Amino acid sequence: MTVMSLLAAGQFYRYNMTDLIEALHKNKDLPDAELKTIIENGECEQKLFETADSVRRSYYGTDVYIRGLIEFTNYCKNNCYYCGIRRDNQKVERYRLGKEEILSCCKQGYALGFRTFVLQGGEDAAFSDELICGIVSEIKKLYPECAVTLSLGEKSCGSYQSYFNAGANRYLLRHETANTEHYRALHPDSMSLESRKQCLWNLKKIGYEVGSGFMVGSPSQTTECLIEDLRFLQELQPDMIGIGPYIAHQNTPFRDQKNGDLHLCLRLIAILRLMFPDILLPATTALGTIDVQGRELGLTAGANVLMPNLSPVNVRKQYELYDNKICIYEGAAQCRSCLENKVEAMGYHIVTNIGNRKTKKIYVN
Repeated sequence: MTVMSLLAAGQFYRYNMTDLIEALHKNKDLPDAELKTIIENGECEQKLFETADSVRRSYYGTDVYIRGLIEFTNYCKNNCYYCGIRRDNQKVERYRLGKEEILSCCKQGYALGFRTFVLQGGEDAAFSDELICGIVSEIKKLYPECAVTLSLGEKSCGSYQSYFNAGANRYLLRHETANTEHYRALHPDSMSLESRKQCLWNLKKIGYEVGSGFMVGSPSQTTECLIEDLRFLQELQPDMIGIGPYIAHQNTPFRDQKNGDLHLCLRLIAILRLMFPDILLPATTALGTIDVQGRELGLTAGANVLMPNLSPVNVRKQYELYDNKICIYEGAAQCRSCLENKVEAMGYHIVTNIGNRKTKKIYVN
């Protein structure tokens, strides 16, 4: 019998972790019980990471794509229980960047080699569709070869269409969790997983390159929740998947909850690379916050995107989704140089093109 036939027959116990990793590598999938084994078991973790790294290299070589992150507003109408900029946090100092400030961030980022700008903010009604469209169209006018990514939360299909018509290329919207009960444990009743998912389907229908993802280790999360996340992503087939460890914020109802686990997050990065071989997969800031070498370890586990901060230094502290966020006092040039040095030291290479799945190189080992 083959490995997969034994797995299907529920006889995976005859095989060690190496066999499971090889089966996942070959088939890009496993039954739920075997995914659970790899997710929960640190045995042969290095083998898992090395296999994921080899798959990433076969599609992207040592290339690491950078996206310039501009956090332009920390106002948000939502009251998510885990988020530091939630509506009811009265201790956060709120700010909004004006259009010219955003364009100044892009100008600086362009000079530093960034060719993708990510405009991220809370769900802030002060930024009307007209204003967002004006900002997007001006960026595309000034930097036509650059990609514009938006991460503005849940909007109507019409709003998404207007941003796309103005020139937005990509949209990031983490689903956070694909389990309905877990979603309810993390969000107030005014929000729903069904709405979140519908937004992602709308974005795909319009033609965006879509990014989704989830937190690892959030309160009430189980391994079964994580497997549901993987199954939803298989259905959605996004262009980018962003995951990172849950990190508590002192001014939220979850202030006393335990942070996510670094190694669990790294294993899931590697699993995602094996399940979605050509995916764009960030080593997130949260990963670097939970461990000083978290982002570098993310790269060795199969990640191939970094998102340095281009926001003005004087507002970065206010965009604190979780405690102790890194890189809030470094200027954009300093952050870019620091990351490049770290990436090169790990044997990878930062590239400055827009980088997407459609234009990836195929490397022959």
